[in-house]
Amino acid sequence: MRSAPEKLTKLVRQEVDLLGYELVGVELTSRGTGGLLLRIYIDHADGINVDDCSRVSHQVSGVLDVEDPIKEHYSLEVSSPGLDRPLFHEADFERFKGQKARLKTRSKIEGRHRFTGELGGMEKNEVLIIDEGTCYHIPLDEIDSARLIPEF
Repeated sequence: MRSAPEKLTKLVRQEVDLLGYELVGVELTSRGTGGLLLRIYIDHADGINVDDCSRVSHQVSGVLDVEDPIKEHYSLEVSSPGLDRPLFHEADFERFKGQKARLKTRSKIEGRHRFTGELGGMEKNEVLIIDEGTCYHIPLDEIDSARLIPEF
């Protein structure tokens, strides 16, 4: 997945945990206009609002200014995971087993990069996804991005 380096994620996690939020994931990606985008997803049992994102942004940006783990110019974005929640960790694929998801892989698996279907959990470091009656075994380290598909 497009996760940030472990050292950066650990630094962000410490601050998010201190504020009482769940860290869903951290992405560090290049922006088309130059520089990087550091995106932090947070959650809480009571939900997330703009004030929560602002609080985390203020706290994390202060620590990042002091620690300086990102040497390039970057923008910081803090948000809730939303209805189409991104999935980052093995535990996410187990937690949301039975729900619909969309996966994109780094390389082709059985001739495809994109899979949409029901999550079947994890088996031996592989994500199981049932797509049109076929169960695909996708190695966790081959997943570029994964998101839940909201059902109404």
